[in-house]
Amino acid sequence: MRVIVDDSDVDVQAGTTVLQAVRLSGGFVPTLCFDERQEPFGACRVCMVGVRGASGPLPACTTLCRDGMVIDTRDETARRIAAATVELVLSELPQPPGEGTELAAIARDLGVEGELRWPGAVHERREDLRHPYLALRQELCISCGRCVRACDEVQGAFALTAVGRGFDANIAAGMDQGFRDSTCVSCGACADTCPTDAITEISLLAMIER
Repeated sequence: MRVIVDDSDVDVQAGTTVLQAVRLSGGFVPTLCFDERQEPFGACRVCMVGVRGASGPLPACTTLCRDGMVIDTRDETARRIAAATVELVLSELPQPPGEGTELAAIARDLGVEGELRWPGAVHERREDLRHPYLALRQELCISCGRCVRACDEVQGAFALTAVGRGFDANIAAGMDQGFRDSTCVSCGACADTCPTDAITEISLLAMIER
């Protein structure tokens, strides 16, 4: 099966997602809730691309390729949707994301930097430092779900849970009793996948906050 990504022909197998095809072509599409070690989630709507014949941009991570599909990673509408999504995410944070985080890199790629258009309520600072190795800074959580799925799908520890809705959405460890009293096995998979450093190693916290 053959698809076209930004004018490049790419041969793919049945069941290949548009995101996989883009990466096979050497192209790039920003992602926020996606981690290749996990099943595609399709929640963030940052990996939007244009597809010829579609009524609008489509999420690359959950859209399957079809023979002859023409994909445009530079589609203006898709980029505008992704940028608006990232800007809304940033508007809820009490501070800009760390320069080395995935979120910061995506914001730079989409041109979402400096003063935001939608100032408003931001998350209150809430740190959970009860774990001997991991820090949970809930104010930086963007509810991408990657940490929960890493804990469930990759490690099988089921220590994290998604809680709340809308602006109040966040994650909790050990039925909100903290990592120490949860089924956490200290594997660090959640910190490794977190795109904002909301979960990070305590030993790195001082370096991040400089």
